Amino acid sequence: MNASLDDMTREDDASGRERRCIVTGETLPDEKRVRFVVGPENQVVPDIEETLPGRGIWVTAEHAAIEKAVAKNLFSRAAKAEVKADADLPDRVERLLVRRMTGDLGLARKSGALVFGFDNVERALSDKVPPSVLIEASDGARDGRRKLRNASLNQGVKAHLIEVLSSSELALALGRENVIHAAVKPGRLAERLILEAARLEGFRPAGRQGVGRKAAEKGQE
Repeated sequence: MNASLDDMTREDDASGRERRCIVTGETLPDEKRVRFVVGPENQVVPDIEETLPGRGIWVTAEHAAIEKAVAKNLFSRAAKAEVKADADLPDRVERLLVRRMTGDLGLARKSGALVFGFDNVERALSDKVPPSVLIEASDGARDGRRKLRNASLNQGVKAHLIEVLSSSELALALGRENVIHAAVKPGRLAERLILEAARLEGFRPAGRQGVGRKAAEKGQE
């Protein structure tokens, strides 16, 4: 990392001022922001897990916001140095968010915190400790999703609903074909899935569901 950026430490990230979006100027909550840092070759790098060293540059978790930051050279302005931000940065962030979510779903399944399949999810709603997250494939049939929502209401279960992943992405994460319905028990993974889903929603408005799906199937980033 060059000398002008070495002085930019993570300490600056603690203030609300430093967590303002460089595009909108708004202070961002956790579920609405993406952190970036400048890498050793002055390349803008997404820091989805918020663990990389260096001063954070924050952008609203939306495809359009990151696209504008690239087009207007706002990363260089924020870094006070000339940095490189590739045109595909918004799609790259989306792929990383998908990969993180699908990875967490795989972990939840291995730990026994996740069930999938309509019948299994419906039964889980009546457990002593019901799921805190319901996951429905974005391209699943509306009727099945409606039935599970109703079952959740009938059981008095206030589960968070996630609908940002496609059936193929869920299948890839869980090692099964045609996964439409899943549920996750309360815990750290459930909380993280809720956070990441909120961020991914900014990249997947109606009509843009395919970008991350194709990338996830390639298994690349």
